[in-house]
Amino acid sequence: MRISNIMVSVDLGAAAADRVQLAAGLAERFRAKLSGVAARPVLAPMPVGDILKVERVWAAEERLADEQLAEAKALFEREAGPAPRTAWLAAPTDPLAHLVEQARTADIVVVGRQGPADGDPGLMVVPTGALLMEVGRPVLIAPPGIEHLAAKRVVVAWKDTREARRALHDALPFMSQPERTCVVAVGPDAHHEGAEGAAEYLSGHGIKATTHLLPSPAIGPADELLRFAQREDADLIVMGAYGHSRLREWIFGGATRDILQTTPVCCLMSH
Repeated sequence: MRISNIMVSVDLGAAAADRVQLAAGLAERFRAKLSGVAARPVLAPMPVGDILKVERVWAAEERLADEQLAEAKALFEREAGPAPRTAWLAAPTDPLAHLVEQARTADIVVVGRQGPADGDPGLMVVPTGALLMEVGRPVLIAPPGIEHLAAKRVVVAWKDTREARRALHDALPFMSQPERTCVVAVGPDAHHEGAEGAAEYLSGHGIKATTHLLPSPAIGPADELLRFAQREDADLIVMGAYGHSRLREWIFGGATRDILQTTPVCCLMSH
């Protein structure tokens, strides 16, 4: 798969500049276009009371949306330097709906991690969980403070699901010359998940991978995976997203949600 268009979600959060720099570096590496996408909803006032006052509030809200989108565009243009080609796609509308719509032309979408300690990026933020369910493209989650992705040490979180198979395929362009690739199965069914088959698939693409089975994790599956990635000094995790329903994960918890909120390294997910 050739990557020709990398799409990055731009907001006014503290980590936005790092994210655009990371995406720009990938665009340079793949000789791809970098598309910055931003949206800011116009919050409509309640149509009660003095209609002239309502109109003034509406006009002020429209001006604020335009100003924030212009600020996001300036940030994108400032940080997108290495990208060979760029495009800017902005609108005063719902950020999730806008990004999903624009992603029809993307090969991969780059968004920021949204953990409890990551701060509030404001009204322009795209909820990552909902995006994964709707976008139909691989999504690269970038934690704050990471400005470059070499993908030299890759951990594949393997579970024999359609989501994991899709993610492994989608990650191939990033794994052209890794120093080390580990296929990891975590949990009581680790010996039956076909990790060796996933490694064989990678071997067919010229990627040597080792398999690691962790059937009895001392901590939760997501934490065990992240601890393994830390031991391997990994800079990219590849995994399927929401093998269970999002509702089930919201109620009972799950690896996808935990990784989305806590991953310290870039994570490529597909649903």
